Amino acid sequence: MTGENRIFLDVRQSASGVSWEHRLTERQDMTALAIAQGFGVPDIVARVLAGRGVTAEQTERFLDPTIRDLLPDPASLTDMDKAAARIADAIVTGERVAIFGDYDVDGAASSALLKRFLTHFSVPAEIYIPDRIFEGYGPNPEAMCELVSRGATLIVTVDCGTNSAVSIDAAKAAGADVVVLDHHQLGGPLPAAEAVVNPNREDDLSGQGHLCAAGVVFLALVQTARILRGRLPDAAPPDLLGLLDLVALATVCDVVPLTGVNRAFVVKGLQMARQQRNEGLAALARVSRIGEPVSTFHLAYLIGPRINAGGRIGDAALGSRLLATDDPVVARTIAETLDRLNQERQQMELEMLAAARVEADAELAGGNGPAIVVTASSNWHPGIVGLLASRLKDHARRPAFAIAFNANGVGTGSGRSVSGFDLGRLVREAAIAGLIVKGGGHGMAAGITVERAKLGALRAFFEERAAADVFRLQGEESLAIDGALAAEGATLGLLDALEKAGPFGAGHVAPVFALPRHRLADARSVGTNHIRAELQSESGGRIQAIAFRAVDTALGEFLFTNRGKPVHVAGSLSGNHWNGNRTVQFRIVDAARA
Repeated sequence: MTGENRIFLDVRQSASGVSWEHRLTERQDMTALAIAQGFGVPDIVARVLAGRGVTAEQTERFLDPTIRDLLPDPASLTDMDKAAARIADAIVTGERVAIFGDYDVDGAASSALLKRFLTHFSVPAEIYIPDRIFEGYGPNPEAMCELVSRGATLIVTVDCGTNSAVSIDAAKAAGADVVVLDHHQLGGPLPAAEAVVNPNREDDLSGQGHLCAAGVVFLALVQTARILRGRLPDAAPPDLLGLLDLVALATVCDVVPLTGVNRAFVVKGLQMARQQRNEGLAALARVSRIGEPVSTFHLAYLIGPRINAGGRIGDAALGSRLLATDDPVVARTIAETLDRLNQERQQMELEMLAAARVEADAELAGGNGPAIVVTASSNWHPGIVGLLASRLKDHARRPAFAIAFNANGVGTGSGRSVSGFDLGRLVREAAIAGLIVKGGGHGMAAGITVERAKLGALRAFFEERAAADVFRLQGEESLAIDGALAAEGATLGLLDALEKAGPFGAGHVAPVFALPRHRLADARSVGTNHIRAELQSESGGRIQAIAFRAVDTALGEFLFTNRGKPVHVAGSLSGNHWNGNRTVQFRIVDAARA
């Protein structure tokens, strides 16, 4: 919530068509003052903390989050004791364990976490990741029975399984026990597994629903290790803190809120990632050409997409194999394969996005257009529709779907929403109305399977149910600003102080600052649709800036047409490493006439 609708710099309509508002309320202004005076942090950092609900009393602990202080008792999660006891039994007796994971980063990291833990105790374990196109999400009866036929007496599903009652029954009938470690919303009756650990179960009162699957798996490993201390007293304890790099990777890439223990997972996990002890992560950092300490930005935009590329257009198991290996040669080979697949994915995405933008712009021409943009094609790869939907949502500033139809006229679609509109609920209503074969999701993202013959009816349904809410949200859209800076105030010291208030992401949004009345000394296109700019303050300070994917947007047009003029710009600070030097860079997200 922004600061009681107080307009910032009198910007009522920016280049992007939104107003700028103070993030902080007047009460938070006072909290910021108390934090700055009491803890010696820069005023602008104090404003960032206060604007995210941190009180003066919480500041010291917030700036140094520890696992010891923030880790919840694993046993507070429903069924956790049962799950840990069953995994411990398998370790003590040396059973063969199968790990069934999802094909995204959270699934790959969760699978690798459990595999590394079992390997420490010399337990034979294999990871199974389903093929996104041919098997779809989650366990299927054929794969579960195949794992049992290969000798698995325990199957642990990670980042899936909550809504897989039929597949879990098949595994049990074939002779294996199943433990579910998941975080997805429940869409039906609980499966009859040995244990279903999911903080989003209705009967789970742990308050840990913000965990990603890797966070749930980590808690399960903590609890299992506790049990094993009594049952295998002579065994060397596993280095659980050494696995936090994987938990951090999943937490950032699954876009779960960076609050509570998630914040500690990421802070401590980044410290571990920078030591490059995980051969797979180190190899990915090299092929991504990361020449600086790993940050949340690198996890989200360089490492994560490469792991996901395997699940989208290649072998879905590559990511989990990479994160689980200790062999540097294997790690390098897989990382190079994922890098190549990611380049192929980027090229496919560019071609698909061009076609999708033409279709979307035709719908949006001459007025408001539909409340939800729905694009579809028979020429699209179903593994990339989620990325398309995300780009279209940003382009059209409203929820968007992209659907890839196969030769049989059945489409695999993915949707992305805007803040405040629950897309998952809309998709569930469409399923009840019989307009889609199946679908599900959460507030910000959803997946659907739809027949081509019902696409028109689905569009009409979306419009009827969503128009009032979406257009109301558009009218209320604003950009929350944490404070004002001059170019000369954007120093490396400030950047380091701001990083202590992070990491930033979902639930702990990155700070947005305004640079008031800075002359736009230069603006030119670079790379793939980016704009590089130089900003000069009234007192002569200069800062380099970049606006990502801004060419062919309203913001890009504004920057190009206002070269040489004084403007207000809004955005965030980041470090730019080049040839051994580190400088501060401004990432422009919006601009307005001064």
